[in-house]
Amino acid sequence: MGIDYNGLQFLRFAARNGPLGRVATIGRQEIGPTREEVANLLDIGPDYSHEKYCENLLSGYLGASCVESFDYSDYEGANHIADMNMPFGQAPPTYDTVIDAGSLEHIYNTSQALHNVSQLCSVGGQILHMVPSSNYCGHGFWQFSPELFFSLYSPCNGYRDTRVFLVPAYRTDKWYEVKKPESGRRVLVVTFSPTFVYCRTVKVRASCGDKVQQSDYVQLWSDGAAGAQINARPAWRAKIASALQRSTLFDFAYIFYIKTSGRLALSSRNPNLTARVAYSLGE
Repeated sequence: MGIDYNGLQFLRFAARNGPLGRVATIGRQEIGPTREEVANLLDIGPDYSHEKYCENLLSGYLGASCVESFDYSDYEGANHIADMNMPFGQAPPTYDTVIDAGSLEHIYNTSQALHNVSQLCSVGGQILHMVPSSNYCGHGFWQFSPELFFSLYSPCNGYRDTRVFLVPAYRTDKWYEVKKPESGRRVLVVTFSPTFVYCRTVKVRASCGDKVQQSDYVQLWSDGAAGAQINARPAWRAKIASALQRSTLFDFAYIFYIKTSGRLALSSRNPNLTARVAYSLGE
């Protein structure tokens, strides 16, 4: 668990909405960038001490008034020992900013962990996620879709200003902001390299998180049986598609289509994505 160069850019973006204030991190977070890389992003002075963990960096340069960590074990010196798979035994302290920098993918009971994250966030506070999205098989239990964050962090669940980005692991200049799924259409993105999903949202009231359904199914249920018939695939087409998907030739053709058309790729040609210059986010 740690904050890499892209993660530090994201924290810098979040801090432009105001000081981070009281901060909770899920797991104690190490700082990955070098001193020189930190200096590229933050106005550090000669007295800056480049330390292993993030507390002094967040407090000294991103407006954190305190930084406390929650972890299953005290092996890294976390302030609070808690199993995020389980409900908190008593009401936890609340914070202005809750940071999940590569932790939730390692927690089995994801829905409970997300509920715990929300409990840690005060009303008016922000939640920040930086977790694997694709091509990280084996890194943890889970990889996350933008759909999850749009569906969970919705107005009906007590959140606003939810923004979601897909971040190539090996690029620090360009990210892709994901458009919110609408009108029953899925936001489909196929990547060919490790990719993270970043999310920022603001909690506006005590949230329950019990209205979390995939958006295109919500639309389908709303449309009723007629909509289901319209979207149903004819049996003969389903059989052909199934046969093609078992073909190696199909694999090559599919990859060629994605790379050349850009309609599903991690690219500004994908209608679901908007390219953003990472450094200037929020300016």
